[in-house]
Amino acid sequence: MNNQDKIRKLIELRNEARMGGGEARINRQHEQGKMTARERIEMLLDEGSFEELDMFVTHRCTNFGMEKTKFKGDGVVIGHGTIDGRVVYVYAQDFTVFGGSLSETMAQKICKVMDMAMKAGAPVIGINDSGGARIQEGVTALAGYAEIFERNILASGVVPQISAIFGPCAGGAVYSPALTDFIMMTEENSYMFVTGPKVVKTVTGETITVNDLGGANVHSSKSGVSHFKVESEEEGLMMIRKLISYLPQNNFEEAPMIECTDPIDRLDEELNTIIPPNPNMPYDVKDIIYSIVDDNEFLEIHQNYARNIVVGFSRLAGQSIGIIANQPNFLAGVLDCDASRKAARFIRFCDAFNIPLLTLVDVPGFLPGSGQEYAGIINHGAKLMFAYGEATVPKVTVTLRKSYGGAHCVMSSKQLRGDFNYAWPSAEIAVMGAKGAIEVLEGKNVRKIEDEQERLDYIQKKTDEYDNAFANPYQAASYGYIDDVIEPRNTRFRLIRAFQSLQTKKVTNPLKKHSNIPL
Repeated sequence: MNNQDKIRKLIELRNEARMGGGEARINRQHEQGKMTARERIEMLLDEGSFEELDMFVTHRCTNFGMEKTKFKGDGVVIGHGTIDGRVVYVYAQDFTVFGGSLSETMAQKICKVMDMAMKAGAPVIGINDSGGARIQEGVTALAGYAEIFERNILASGVVPQISAIFGPCAGGAVYSPALTDFIMMTEENSYMFVTGPKVVKTVTGETITVNDLGGANVHSSKSGVSHFKVESEEEGLMMIRKLISYLPQNNFEEAPMIECTDPIDRLDEELNTIIPPNPNMPYDVKDIIYSIVDDNEFLEIHQNYARNIVVGFSRLAGQSIGIIANQPNFLAGVLDCDASRKAARFIRFCDAFNIPLLTLVDVPGFLPGSGQEYAGIINHGAKLMFAYGEATVPKVTVTLRKSYGGAHCVMSSKQLRGDFNYAWPSAEIAVMGAKGAIEVLEGKNVRKIEDEQERLDYIQKKTDEYDNAFANPYQAASYGYIDDVIEPRNTRFRLIRAFQSLQTKKVTNPLKKHSNIPL
């Protein structure tokens, strides 16, 4: 065979590998509204940037006649490319080959690309579309999963890891995405669960559908497993590109900085009137976020889960920042188990990757009740406090309205090493609200007053006294716990100045193997 014949042979083999499980299976994939592994990668990455690796790898299994059927690539496409010119490493499971099931060699391919990403200090993006472990391979498939999990664990906090669930992801397969930083699911075709509906029916007697057990709606709103829910794969892939734009390549890089054309001294007069006169009236904190950030752009994380707190990425003067904000529009912005977990994990991600934190506070306290206590609100609230206290990135806090009790301490207070703690004139910083405080402080005196009107007048008088003394930012400012009380319309400029002054901040935590966060 001469060189030309060898080249033709190479081209034939490449074309064969690109066909995955064959035309019929590709057509079936398209009929289900799903793209193939290579189509997904092409859409995700910059045009022409993908460099595929291990195209000719095949499985080595001889059980159950498996040696008679082999496909090049063995059900996963791996390689590297760029997103907006920045290198990323990618793997995409190919459902057209043995249903995307994980074999020993597929695991080796995935581990190879993850190892390369760690060496290069670049993000890893995994696209999951798999029927689970390849049963014919037995324990070697399970070992393959464990090898992947170990790499997810070691890569955590070193390079960003993003998982897209664009099909089934069940059994042991779910734990690799769960170990990554962000999970995305499509509304129609993706699901995740440890045990499927049939097993659930057998073991517990419960009858449940695939979607109700582990669909995108469930995991984006109830369990919080999924950070993003998208309508289509195309939307999901574009979302990943946008997410990557806010993140550094690795834990040694600073948060990305881009050119900013939005004036840093832009004033928004509406902010001066956005807080309702009645302290119990709700408003949408996202209106404030959009107003103060660059170009009104905010990428919300966990949009449908624990909606009493808002987290996500934005920019100030071109610099990526992470935002955490209580949401008065939902459950009055109270902190509960889910909100605490959601915010704590986001804070720890930002701190791991040098992304400064902006906290907007309007929190009446922790949600009371036996349900929250039994669910471990003490531990979950401690997670949020731990995350803030541990974080060494620049931290700027603005108290918009309420900041009461333990929730005040938790929300990036000065004592948790907040760098700049500002407040609006509408801020109320105290142990508790006036009504509760007066019940505790004046309960005996109130009960002694027999005349109802006189009693009401007395309560109102004491409430007004409490409000004047405590329901404002000035007592906290008098102790230096609030660095300045700022005019709301000027918030953007003050925040940018604060973060700019913190660009050279250096803080180190005590030397330790690792902390023991209250899980």
